[in-house]
Amino acid sequence: MKELRPQLEKNIELIENYGLYDKTLEHSSCGVGLIANIRGNSSHEIVIKSLEALKNLEHRGASGADPDTGDGAGILIQIPHEFYKSTTSLDLNVGEYGTGIVFMNNDLKEVEKCKNLIEKCSKQHNLKVLGWREVPVNPNNIGILAREVMPSIQQIFVATNNKNQINNLEQRLYALRKSCEKTITQELSPKNANETYICSLSTTKIVYKGLLTAEQLPKFYSDLNNSSVKSTFGLVHSRFSTNTLGEWKLAHPYRYVAHNGEINTVRGNRNWMKSKESGLECKNISNNIKEISPICNSNDSDTASFDNVLELIHLGGRSLEHSMAMMIPEAWEGHESMSPQLKDFYKFHSILMEPWDGPALIVCTDGNKVGAVLDRNGLRPFRYTVTKDGMLIMGSETGLIDIEEENIEYRERLRPGRMFLLDFEEGRIVDDEEIKKSLANRKPYSNWLKSNSLRTSELDELESDELNMSLIRYQQIFGYSQEDLNILIKPMINSKTDPVGSMGNDTPIAALSKRPQNLFSYFKQMFAQVSNPPLDAIREKLVTQISIPSGERHNLLEEDEKQSRVLFIDNPLLTNEKLSAIKKINHDYIKPETISTLVNFQNGNFKLKDAIKNIRNQCEAAIKNGKNIIILSDKNLKKDLIPIPSLLALSSVHHHLIRIGLRSKADLIIESGEPREVHHFSTLFGYGASAINPYIALETVKENCDKNLDPSLSISNYLKSTEYGLLKVMSKMGISTLQGYQGAQIFESLGLSKEFVNDYFTWTSNKIGGVDENKIEKDMLSNYNSAFPEAKIPETLELDLGGLYLWKGTGESHMWNPNTISLLQHSSTQNDIDLFKQFEDEADNETEQAFTIRGLLDFKYKKSDSIPLKEVESAKKIVKRFATGAISLGSISKEAHETLAIAMNRIGARSNTGEGGEDPKRFFEEQNGDSKSSRMKQVASGRFGVTANYLVNSTDIQIKMAQGAKPGEGGQIPGHKISEYIASIRKTTPGVELISPPPHHDIYSIEDLAQLIHDLKNINRHARIHVKLVSEAGVGIIAAGVAKAKGDVVLISGMSGGTGAAPLGSIRHAGLPWELGLAETQQILVSNGLRGRIVVQTDGQMKTGRDVAIATLLGADEWGIATASLISVGCIMLRKCHLNTCSVGIATQDPELTKLFKGTPEAVVNYFMFLSESLREYMALLGFRTVDEMVGRVDMLKQKENIEEDLGINLSALLAFPENINNDTRFASSSQNHELDKALDFKILDELKESLHNKEKIKLNKKINNFNRTVGSIISSEITKLYGEEGLPENTVTINFTGSAGQSFGAFISKGITFNLFGDSNDYLGKGLSGGKITVVPGKKSSFIPENNIIIGNVALYGATGGEIYIKGMAGERFCVRNSAAIAVVEGIGDHGCEYMTGGTVVVLGKTGRNFAAGMSGGIAYVLDQDESFESRLNTEMCETHRININSEDEEILLKLIKKHKFETKSELSEKILNNWDHYLKKFKKVLPTAYDSALKTLNKKHTVKVTLDG
Repeated sequence: MKELRPQLEKNIELIENYGLYDKTLEHSSCGVGLIANIRGNSSHEIVIKSLEALKNLEHRGASGADPDTGDGAGILIQIPHEFYKSTTSLDLNVGEYGTGIVFMNNDLKEVEKCKNLIEKCSKQHNLKVLGWREVPVNPNNIGILAREVMPSIQQIFVATNNKNQINNLEQRLYALRKSCEKTITQELSPKNANETYICSLSTTKIVYKGLLTAEQLPKFYSDLNNSSVKSTFGLVHSRFSTNTLGEWKLAHPYRYVAHNGEINTVRGNRNWMKSKESGLECKNISNNIKEISPICNSNDSDTASFDNVLELIHLGGRSLEHSMAMMIPEAWEGHESMSPQLKDFYKFHSILMEPWDGPALIVCTDGNKVGAVLDRNGLRPFRYTVTKDGMLIMGSETGLIDIEEENIEYRERLRPGRMFLLDFEEGRIVDDEEIKKSLANRKPYSNWLKSNSLRTSELDELESDELNMSLIRYQQIFGYSQEDLNILIKPMINSKTDPVGSMGNDTPIAALSKRPQNLFSYFKQMFAQVSNPPLDAIREKLVTQISIPSGERHNLLEEDEKQSRVLFIDNPLLTNEKLSAIKKINHDYIKPETISTLVNFQNGNFKLKDAIKNIRNQCEAAIKNGKNIIILSDKNLKKDLIPIPSLLALSSVHHHLIRIGLRSKADLIIESGEPREVHHFSTLFGYGASAINPYIALETVKENCDKNLDPSLSISNYLKSTEYGLLKVMSKMGISTLQGYQGAQIFESLGLSKEFVNDYFTWTSNKIGGVDENKIEKDMLSNYNSAFPEAKIPETLELDLGGLYLWKGTGESHMWNPNTISLLQHSSTQNDIDLFKQFEDEADNETEQAFTIRGLLDFKYKKSDSIPLKEVESAKKIVKRFATGAISLGSISKEAHETLAIAMNRIGARSNTGEGGEDPKRFFEEQNGDSKSSRMKQVASGRFGVTANYLVNSTDIQIKMAQGAKPGEGGQIPGHKISEYIASIRKTTPGVELISPPPHHDIYSIEDLAQLIHDLKNINRHARIHVKLVSEAGVGIIAAGVAKAKGDVVLISGMSGGTGAAPLGSIRHAGLPWELGLAETQQILVSNGLRGRIVVQTDGQMKTGRDVAIATLLGADEWGIATASLISVGCIMLRKCHLNTCSVGIATQDPELTKLFKGTPEAVVNYFMFLSESLREYMALLGFRTVDEMVGRVDMLKQKENIEEDLGINLSALLAFPENINNDTRFASSSQNHELDKALDFKILDELKESLHNKEKIKLNKKINNFNRTVGSIISSEITKLYGEEGLPENTVTINFTGSAGQSFGAFISKGITFNLFGDSNDYLGKGLSGGKITVVPGKKSSFIPENNIIIGNVALYGATGGEIYIKGMAGERFCVRNSAAIAVVEGIGDHGCEYMTGGTVVVLGKTGRNFAAGMSGGIAYVLDQDESFESRLNTEMCETHRININSEDEEILLKLIKKHKFETKSELSEKILNNWDHYLKKFKKVLPTAYDSALKTLNKKHTVKVTLDG
């Protein structure tokens, strides 16, 4: 076998330089643990226990092509001074020296060269190197890949030349390290410089880490086993990376932090940090501050960048907790209970530092304190236990080390936006409230802000100038169409929400269109999938923030009054009057200046480059002249003036100012007639705008509003709609604050030249090149000439038709048009191969007319390659590789849904349920042998109808991470579409709206996805587990993570896929064509030796054999066809699926309209057989006998030569052809090892066999640990296979567990199973509960008060469809999220309780967190509100509260459930409530969704609860 590393490096170099791989888009996640002695006593036992905790987090890490090479593991401890003193001959005194481990190239000459460079730098910093120590290691037991790249591991010891200068030794060591990094980069070769890494250099702490698994770490570093290695804490980390080409330096912990999660705003954070560097000053660090820059490197991971900035802020003079609060502030704006002083602390610091936003848990230490902070939305778990003898155990999971129950003082978790601090000098834990109070009172922040800052809401609105031309001329010069007015703007005026459409986007991408394009169209929104979650900015609005500070920024490392001299823009979407007020600000320190972006056009031509240069120079001069708010304006247009595209003007200035170090001196506001839809505003903010005034859009609103509507109200509606849409776009990427989104550049360019992007949109992903200034100039001129035509036309000027959203004969081209639709339908229904050939000719011709990326590709072969058609594998075999799209029953009719299923089952292919569940009656074969059961069952974020029975009756289970037409967004079905039938399948109530949240609430990171894959494999171990992704830059990196997470199939969905309903902005502007995502996925999987273990599927407006052939050559094993399959059963693409008025009976639940459905399974079968035969012809032409031979053979593709000259697109990056790694293949050739044989369930099943078959009751007692995950699902699977939805009689199987249960304890357990847990549990308890019963109580010897302690984790009962749980203690965040039917009693919960709940009953016998009942549309909750504060934490948008009346049905239900809770858990709290019933009954509040209440009345039904009180 060849050495792995050289093969990997060769491949990665190829796909990075000549392919689609971008290493800056790598992601990682992990498990974090902290073991500490609170009283500050150091011991070797702490180190041992920390390593034990790390080992118990092993399942949160990962490995790739080499299973013994981990993604990284490490430990950060205090410097074990006595140990180093005894193992070296150096004169070491505590606090007088610094030390750290350094990775170097392992060539001896290079090691000496590197040491010499570091020693030279030390002298320059007036420091001396006391000596070096080669760190003893044992590489025998680590992975092959880790060993091949193992560095030389050296330890350095550094001291001052003058003992009087040790006060700031930590800061000086920092300056030395930064200086060394620069010198190493300059003096060593790029390869050796990359391999040289200073893990830490400190007087207080040291890091041991590497490309290791958790178990290997202590075996590798023998130091860690020495009894004299002592510390008061151990911070440990196990890494799961989406990449495989691991590096030793990428392991955590970093110098200050260990991080679990993702910083979504990191690109913007780095940009802003770069802009602040020129103003940095701190004498304690260095007299020459430039030697520590750059603070962040664009190639660093998000964690490394965060670590670098935290280190700078802390060493610059702020405490650890102060630095953390600056970087990850809690949601403070509008917080109902936060003190004004703390709000002003956050407000002041928002001027200095934009939030580092995303799902992040950060644990950090300076060696004297350990702090932790959780993101504002609480998206990462962090549990902790404090013992009576002063031990702290914190981690991503509970149960990391064994603790005697009687020694537990309390159990807690870190709460959303909260901080935690362990101060070893004081020997205590400092709680969040004390930390924040201390921070808020450090300086007179409130006084500073009041005296020096302005707010736009306090400015008087001033009249703006009238337009100097007709509105229609302005609209034409800015490229408006009639569709902009009628389809985008009017709905925004009327509904205050995003305009909605359906059936996806089949128009050309901007660069391939024959019509003028605005520059915004060349940018595609990026979105969160897998590595971080999107957010729900509507139901979780309390964590969002839209205000932005604007003005000059001063030295980040100081804190004084001058820094408060800014303008706070409360709402950055400005009316004309508000912008006029800003222009007229008269303030000593806030100084606006307007700079025109109009270009003089008198001589008939202009040069865009020169115009941009001129604007840059003007902005630079204005800032140097003291102006600090620059307004880039294209107002006052007239003949002979032409506006530069607003996005180009903005971004070119933004990046120019960053490069010359002036960006922190001023902010940028856009005054433009061009932006009008949400995507336009999103890109402008994403590239640095602080505010936008869309003056022509606002004038258009005035002119087009209803005559009965006040124009000012119409403008308000339009701006609210835009704000709503903007929040949704931010949320797609998991970003909560506009300040965090500002400048974050969460976009990729599609179809712009690389030079153009590098100059004006620096750091934007751009892989295939495209048009440059010349094409932009042509489009500007085209719009200008439509407004000022050479021929004089009377006042009958009209706007262009458009045709982007609906097909119009003279509008934009569409792939699906009346001709292609007709040909496909007739050929399929008539089984006419000749008509199908006509359809293919027509469709392929349009594709090849530069509609699509694949249309620019051609086949590359010689005639001698071709083989006879008869030698190609049969169509009957090929057709099994096809699937229909995921189309839910609810978005289409029962008749259409079943027709697709019957057809696909007849040919052995796969239909997909979509996210709405499936009727269990369909799981049984029809009398004629047909089956209506969809082989592929989808699991989406809503979990509607996802029962154990549903999952067991599948051959494939698809996890929908995103949808091509609306990636990063959830969805909702209005109540009128929820019939009795749909409600019965989705386990909900007829007539009640259903909401699918944007994220899966059990997938906030890559290791969470691995957990869900594991859960689903447990409930159906014979099904393939699919993960559906949407094409975007970096999707191949995510796909590699999916392969490492043991997904069996990954689907790469194109941006043009169909949909029942989606915002028009998402349909047009989010995601990439599947060709790009598929090619990237194939390149990265092959390059990393992961390809053979996973099936790759693709979909997105494929319709012909040519499409399928190109998809196969680019890397697809299987193909999804959705829109074309619907057309084959009658769809005529009216694009009104969301209106429930489909005239052919497909996209409707209206019983009268469904009668019009005429589709047949035969037509679908004919279409897919035609496709298979067509593919066979291409296979014969190219010389492939089997599909497997064809997969990934991009060497058989080439770019067409007859492409327009100014198009500039180069597709060579799609055709990069990395070599196979060792025995790996280019197609799916092996199965994943899901390691189910390790499951505790199999041991239990051996004892249950007879009981399951005889239905005899049985009780078992078992010990459980955190690494026992998904316990119960395999047992439930076996019961469901035997008895279906009925399950077993209650308590047939009772198992008593003792210990800390792993994630997904009791997931999907069915009727008849009872789990009693004595101890505590991790996240996802009772996920998908399907009728079983779970109780959790503290261990029998524990003495803490349960109702004050956390004993189950986050996201319990997610998607539960039945059953009961009783918790003696508190639960974490998102308790009962999307509960459909389960009953739950708990003694307190965290934030977002009962979110999106649609049914069931919940009783909370204690406090809830914030945002209770957000999106709750069904079911009832009863909450004990002892201090009358609950309603301040209730989300009232969909629910209202009621008192419980004596002798009412509510009292009966409540009494019954509390009695049941007492019976099951022996709860002292329940007993106390029952003994004082009359007193406590008055304290309960009933939370009732208004729609649910209305539906029950309409249906004449009551909310009922059925439980047995005798167990």
